[in-house]
Amino acid sequence: MSAELSPIVSEFETEEKAVSYDRWFRAKVQASLDDPRPNVPHDQVMADMRVDLAARKKCFSS
Repeated sequence: MSAELSPIVSEFETEEKAVSYDRWFRAKVQASLDDPRPNVPHDQVMADMRVDLAARKKCFSS
């Protein structure tokens, strides 16, 4: 079971750190939205990961 988080208690030590993280996070989201590369469907990512994980499992089980 996970711990319940309080909306009143910040996970950051200071307001400055919270603002800095928010600025960083928003910049990452905007960079992703601005990325001209085509989106990859979730099902394709999952299929690719299954192939990759199976190959790694086979490699390490030998």
